[in-house]
Amino acid sequence: MGKRRFSGLEVALMVMFALMSVAAITFIILFATTEPGVLKDETTDVFVPQCPSIPTAERVDCFPDAGASKLQCEQRGCCWGPLDERNVPWCFFSTNHGYTVESVEKPNLYEIKAQLKRMASPSLFGGDIQELSFHAEMQSNNRLRFKIYDAQRPRFEVPHEHISSLKSDPSSPISNTLEMTNNPFGLTVRRKETKKVLFDTTMAPLVFADQYLQLSAKLPSHNIYGLGEHVHTQYRHDTNWRTWPIFTRDAFPNGGTHNLYGHYPFFLCLEDESGKSFGVFLMNSNAMEVTLQPAPAVTYRTIGGVLDFYILFGDTPEQVVQEFLVLIGKPVIPPYWSLGFQLSRWDYGSLSEVKKTVERNRAISLPYDIQYTDIDYMENKKDFTYDKVNFTELPQFADYLHEKGQKYILILDPAIATSKLVGGASYGSYDRGTEKNAWVTKSDGKTPLLGEVWPGVTVFPDYTSQNCIDWWVDEYERFYREIKHDALWIDMNEVANFKKGSTEGCADNNLNYPPFTPRILDDVMYSKTLCMDAKQDWGNHYDVHSLYGYSMVLATEKALQSVFGGNRTLMLTRSSFPGVGKYSGHWLGDNAANWNDIKWAIPGMLEFGLFGIPYIGADICGFFDNSTEELCRRWMQVGAFYPFSRNHNAQGYKPQDPAAFGPTSMLVESSKRYLKIRYTLLPYLYTLFYKAHTTGDTVVRPVMHEFYSDNATWAVDRQFLWGKHLLITPVLDPGVDKVTAYIPDAVWYDYETMEQLADRRMEVKMYLPADKLGLHIRGGAILPTQRPDVTTTYSRRNPMGLIVALDENNQAAGELFWDDGDSRETVKTGNYIHYNFTAVNGALTMQVTHAGYKDPNNLKFEDVTILGMLARPGPVSVTHFSTAPHGNSTTTLPDANINYDVVKKVLFLSGLSLTVGETYVVQWGLDYQRFDCYPEEHGDEAKCKARGCIWEKSTIQGVPWCFYPEDYGYTVTAATDTESGMTVDITRNKKYRSSGRPDSPDIDTLRVEVRYHSSDMLQFKIWDPTTDRYQVPVPLSVPNAPETDENKRLYRVLITNNPFGIQVIRKSTGTKIWDSSLPGFTFSDMFIQVSTRLPSEFVYGFGETEHPTYKHNLNYHTWGMFSKDQPPGYKMNCYGVHPFYMGLETTADAHGVLLLNSNAMDVTFQPTPALTYRTLGGILDFFMVLGPTPEMVVQEYTALIGRPVLPAYWSLGFQLCRYGYANHQEIADLYTDMRAAGIPYDVQYADIDYMERQLDFVLNPEFVGLPALVDQMRGEGMRFIFILDPAISGNETYYPAFERGKAADVFIKWPKNLTDGIVWGKVWPDFPNVTVNDSLDWDTQVEKYRAYTAFPDFFRTTTANWWKQEIQDFYEKTMKFDGIWIDMNEPASFVHGTVGGKCLGNPLLENPPYMPPLESKQFGLNHKTLCMNSEQILSDGRKVRHYDVHNLYGWSHTKPTYDALLSVTGKRGIVVTRSTYPSSGKWAGHWLGDNYSQWDQLYKSIIGMMEFSLFGIPYTGADICGFFNKADYEMCLRWMQLGAFYPYSRNHNGKGNMRQDPVAWNATFSNSSRDVLNIRYTLLPYLYTLMFEAHTTGSTVVRPVLHEFVTDKTTWDIYKQFLWGPALLISPALDPGARHVDGYVPNTRWYDYHTAKYIGVRAQMVKMPTPLDHINLHIRGGYILPWQKPENNTYYSRRNPLGLIVALSDSGTAQGSFFWDDGEGIDTVAKEQYLLTSFAATSNTLSNTVLHTGLALADQVTLGVVKVWGAGIVKITEVTLTDTTGTTHPLTPEHNLDTQELIIDVTPKSVRVDQPFTITWRTSI
Repeated sequence: MGKRRFSGLEVALMVMFALMSVAAITFIILFATTEPGVLKDETTDVFVPQCPSIPTAERVDCFPDAGASKLQCEQRGCCWGPLDERNVPWCFFSTNHGYTVESVEKPNLYEIKAQLKRMASPSLFGGDIQELSFHAEMQSNNRLRFKIYDAQRPRFEVPHEHISSLKSDPSSPISNTLEMTNNPFGLTVRRKETKKVLFDTTMAPLVFADQYLQLSAKLPSHNIYGLGEHVHTQYRHDTNWRTWPIFTRDAFPNGGTHNLYGHYPFFLCLEDESGKSFGVFLMNSNAMEVTLQPAPAVTYRTIGGVLDFYILFGDTPEQVVQEFLVLIGKPVIPPYWSLGFQLSRWDYGSLSEVKKTVERNRAISLPYDIQYTDIDYMENKKDFTYDKVNFTELPQFADYLHEKGQKYILILDPAIATSKLVGGASYGSYDRGTEKNAWVTKSDGKTPLLGEVWPGVTVFPDYTSQNCIDWWVDEYERFYREIKHDALWIDMNEVANFKKGSTEGCADNNLNYPPFTPRILDDVMYSKTLCMDAKQDWGNHYDVHSLYGYSMVLATEKALQSVFGGNRTLMLTRSSFPGVGKYSGHWLGDNAANWNDIKWAIPGMLEFGLFGIPYIGADICGFFDNSTEELCRRWMQVGAFYPFSRNHNAQGYKPQDPAAFGPTSMLVESSKRYLKIRYTLLPYLYTLFYKAHTTGDTVVRPVMHEFYSDNATWAVDRQFLWGKHLLITPVLDPGVDKVTAYIPDAVWYDYETMEQLADRRMEVKMYLPADKLGLHIRGGAILPTQRPDVTTTYSRRNPMGLIVALDENNQAAGELFWDDGDSRETVKTGNYIHYNFTAVNGALTMQVTHAGYKDPNNLKFEDVTILGMLARPGPVSVTHFSTAPHGNSTTTLPDANINYDVVKKVLFLSGLSLTVGETYVVQWGLDYQRFDCYPEEHGDEAKCKARGCIWEKSTIQGVPWCFYPEDYGYTVTAATDTESGMTVDITRNKKYRSSGRPDSPDIDTLRVEVRYHSSDMLQFKIWDPTTDRYQVPVPLSVPNAPETDENKRLYRVLITNNPFGIQVIRKSTGTKIWDSSLPGFTFSDMFIQVSTRLPSEFVYGFGETEHPTYKHNLNYHTWGMFSKDQPPGYKMNCYGVHPFYMGLETTADAHGVLLLNSNAMDVTFQPTPALTYRTLGGILDFFMVLGPTPEMVVQEYTALIGRPVLPAYWSLGFQLCRYGYANHQEIADLYTDMRAAGIPYDVQYADIDYMERQLDFVLNPEFVGLPALVDQMRGEGMRFIFILDPAISGNETYYPAFERGKAADVFIKWPKNLTDGIVWGKVWPDFPNVTVNDSLDWDTQVEKYRAYTAFPDFFRTTTANWWKQEIQDFYEKTMKFDGIWIDMNEPASFVHGTVGGKCLGNPLLENPPYMPPLESKQFGLNHKTLCMNSEQILSDGRKVRHYDVHNLYGWSHTKPTYDALLSVTGKRGIVVTRSTYPSSGKWAGHWLGDNYSQWDQLYKSIIGMMEFSLFGIPYTGADICGFFNKADYEMCLRWMQLGAFYPYSRNHNGKGNMRQDPVAWNATFSNSSRDVLNIRYTLLPYLYTLMFEAHTTGSTVVRPVLHEFVTDKTTWDIYKQFLWGPALLISPALDPGARHVDGYVPNTRWYDYHTAKYIGVRAQMVKMPTPLDHINLHIRGGYILPWQKPENNTYYSRRNPLGLIVALSDSGTAQGSFFWDDGEGIDTVAKEQYLLTSFAATSNTLSNTVLHTGLALADQVTLGVVKVWGAGIVKITEVTLTDTTGTTHPLTPEHNLDTQELIIDVTPKSVRVDQPFTITWRTSI
């Protein structure tokens, strides 16, 4: 049968049926399975919108497209609420739109991941994505990123070249900043410090469809800045329902709300007057719109990509910009010449016309650097060609400009013509691009898309394609070889197209016609650009359109690098995207010549400062239209202060270059005036660009950025700043000469008149006539300047200068960056000079901080102008700080070079000739450089001149009127250098009279010896080689061999000749840390004086004196040092003498200086900064250690003087004492009460009341039961310390201590040539058989009742033996004890000198020719002590005067006492001494003396402890609650809290006052005391380990915060907080009624000790809640602290297992150590009878490493509870311990997800700490 043939109709029907079947099946499958993640126009019949009752200001528009009606609104499931105004949405979102959170994952502390599911609701525009992924990450402490994207399908994301290179460095848990709401999904971003809500998306639902993404967020304030690019008529946004489209577009900036050239979805929000601000950046390049509404709130609507948000946090608006620029890339430093003035226009017509323009502006000497040509230079506007008819000589044009120091810039557009060249020649650029497939294509991905731009029909390079980039680079190289030029201007790169989409139009699809079109210009996506379905390498043009300019910039950067190589060159682009500023500048587009556009340029520039493009400006005088002379004149004035300063106009309009208005026109004169000012200030502007490049600072700066606390500045946008310091106030309206200007809250000087403004923080009417602009310098500024010229080529050869504008404190600061102005990467390569300038205390310091460049022009600073100089100065000196062998030099500026304007208060210094790249100090008036020649009282001109000194009055308080001439001192006569040091002979300059103290003859010839002891220590010693003068007999530990390798030494020593001086220079920084090349060096028999400059004002130490701050006040303060029984008080010399200080240098390096001299002395600080020593005898013997860290300074110092003693463990317990116990029963009752209250307590004292009539070693009958009580207490784990004074009564019938001492000849006597008798004094011991009448005055009591006392001479070995025997007898025959407290050993006496008051011998010893400012100095040195002529005998038999060794008495007393204690008890114990000297810490601790019960003593005790930490005595503390006077309840409670963290923690008060021990108050007090002491006892293992480290390495225990955070200069002034070691921060309450403490939190991770929670704050002051029962304690992340459960004393607490607090760092690591011995054995470290182990935590594993083990079995300790802080928010479910045998033990974790504390109890496993172990914890994930 034949085949049936179908008719044509049948065939057609069959085909149609088949097609319909396929379609039907496809729809069925899609309906059944649904396409993943996409809902196609979902509707629901049962959806009922839940309409919220909210203020209209909070409505979020549900119908952003046109044509909303009630029906259409309800079809979208939204709420309809019509109003009487149309700008408020009538159709707004219900609360049951959006997404819900289906699951949450928290992989670590810093990230949150979630899966979201769309809530069933009608669609707005279709294509809703059903399943979303959410990822949030705290990328840094100040940057949060969160991204919302399709869970199933990849979507377009911006391929940002800089952001993609960043790595996260989180330090703050994300939970501190971000909260997520689950149903519906929403986010709340908070400021972690204050929990203030900043960005709250819960106000409206998330919408995420394929082509419509919407997110709204409520904001904390209306102060919103940014978003672009548009013309914003004001800088601060209007939040009254304004919608701004963002989509790059070639459009005119004429003031509408339409989109312009750039794409910037970034805004900054200033929260309030605190300055706290944040920024929000949406990384999305699709077309979008942003609505601001009055809630205040923001709504983003974008039509593609993902929602990728970055929230940036700052304490100031400027910090937010810095954070944004870290994210997108910091700006390039433009070449120096590009900061010059520039001329351009579109269509000069010919090169000859260009040259005419150049010549006429040269002829008027206009400062003018750059000439442009626009597209008219091209052949028919084709890229890479030139018009060979009208621009024939263009190849030579650059040379023509270069001859006069000018530059040439030309333009290139992206669009490439398809037509041939003139004459039919092929257009090679097009042909080669076609061959390379370099063009954007149609939707087919193959066919180049054609459009039309300036040259006609064109193709468009696809700069996202590597082929295109290669083509572009090649074409540019070819073109440059033909037409030389200096930089490139790229335009029309939005991308612009004169056709809509293409020459063929655009297809009807959802890319060209998306469901929703933002309110872009023309409301058509492809208007004046390409079809959205065009293809580029990065994706559809729909997605990458706004990246076209960005990609062109990246390609052009490669081309410029290829052509210009190492030269920086310049790029200028019209279209931009965040990150473009890393490579390019920008101008504000094709503006017009009108008064609106001149105004609107300022907000535009300010916004591009936010956007990271500081090289910004508007076309001066306007691009379109003819400019009037007035408009152009005013525009030239303000344009002189645009960073990018270019006059440019359009085809067909009148020329508007300045010379076109006539060479004598006001416009020319005004333009020249302000361009000269610009060129003068270019070094300042260039430095601002350096700051932008390195730190992200803005250049053109909103006034609000500097004065944010003043809300009047928040909307200022008709004025602007250059950096911090230059305020520009232009005239922006026609026909006016008065401008309403705001003067911010600072001192301001008129730049042109130099006069100070009278107004501040107010609006003023500023008179600005036709030729004038408002220009003001802020007080506190130092601006670098350069003499201007007509080009920067010439000006860079001219001398430089400085303008110093003093603020209200007569201070100023600034900086200068200088390089060759043209080379790339000079910052990176170090080829630059950087200066820090500071003016303070009459001295301008020009400090070079980097000197990597030598300017070929041998530039000099010639002029310094100082504004605000209130009085005519005296002489002006210039000191050159040289690294050359001959050292520094100082010259005096001739009077002819000094000019002072008395009316304007301006000082002009000229002819300075200071080489750029060198360091100088310019000092005017010399008031602060004067060194006092008459430090005594009652000086006058005659007395002054009698000393050969200068008398000149000063109006400055403290400045000496009598001061030394420059050459007063000594001169070098001979010098010898060796590898180990130098020896110098010096002779006094006899040009001057003697030092003016006839009783102290000058020594004319001296010997100087410098010894290089080690790499970090040197000694310089000055003495009389002809006389055996007294030298301090304190042995020091210096290395056996000097450091002879100069390369290893941290220092260099120079000797200056006339006057003689020593300079010590830190080699690594060039800082002079000692410079005694100053006038006034005096060396006489009884008066020695030397001064040194200091490297900074940060000086710490010298004692013992009560200082009101830790850092010394250098404003002419003098501190006497002479040991004395003197309670602490301001300027009162107290118990010890420590002539040691630590100095900080401005580089944060530290050094220490010891003057080894024990005579009475003083030190004077002055603001120079400088220090003067004056001492009354001996020699000058200085030791210097160079750190370079503060902690290393102390370590090196204690290596020299001796490491601190290791105290017994029990001595770290709490201690009680009282002067005034009536009998032993009072002590017994106290002990009982303390035990009953459960208060930890280890040591009980007895003061002198336990003695019979205050006789050492004799028990008072009222205390007959004390020995038994002590035995009982010691049997219960307690310890006992008793007091001994040195003075021994000589009036007893039989007193063994005196009799045996007298027989051994141990007492201090007169010199034998006078008499052989004892020098008698009177102290506490009473005569026998007297009844003391306490009602008599003190002096009468002393005379009637006090016995004669003798003072042991503890230098003698016989005295030490006698002292030990007396102590041993007391221990064995009277009472046991565990430590000894030695007091009154300054030595103190209650009579002056001796009984009867007549000191034998030389009266000058008692009242020397110079008396330091000591307490009661009018009574002489012997006030309340011995006669200075008393004789003492050193251990080697040398006889010395008490005059020389008085300050060593306590020191000499300490070691014999320590030796006796160890020998008698056989245990380590502790000695506490009142009087100290360097190295006393080797044997004893110290308490801060007989203080007062007053609030200021709390913080002063912290200062005292920190100073004794420097002095090498870490075991220190103050009498808790005060010794004198009645204690106040609250004060005593706060003092107990503070005192719980004294290393030496003792509550002690004086006779006659009420009790103040913890159980003397009430239950609340005792409970609070118990609680805080329990914390102390818990941490005693850590404290003991710190004491071990002090003993072995010399580190501090009570540690100033600056020791750990020295690079943070805020810490340099902190003295009301302190650290235990590196890891425990103590912030006590120190003021009455305080319930908050303002504490500084240094820049690292900290945990609250009480809660174990990370506090989420760093590098800032924090108001810490401090209720009455609370002290703020914080543990530093990264450290492991050992601890034990507290008990009632350490005897029991030491038996508890050892716990560990593992406080994890930001990176999840920690380390620590633990020292343990028997707690009281002698020399356990030297005998190696101890355990030392280190702990480390990393990667969820804790392990220990045993460094040394030598414990007896009885002292071994097992591991207890381990607390891991910062363990995370993912549940830890498994913990294992691996012991030393390798056995694994499971442990049960307790993990608190709120506090993130993990508790692991290892106690049951009996793991010994002296054996290795590992603990590992894991999560369930």
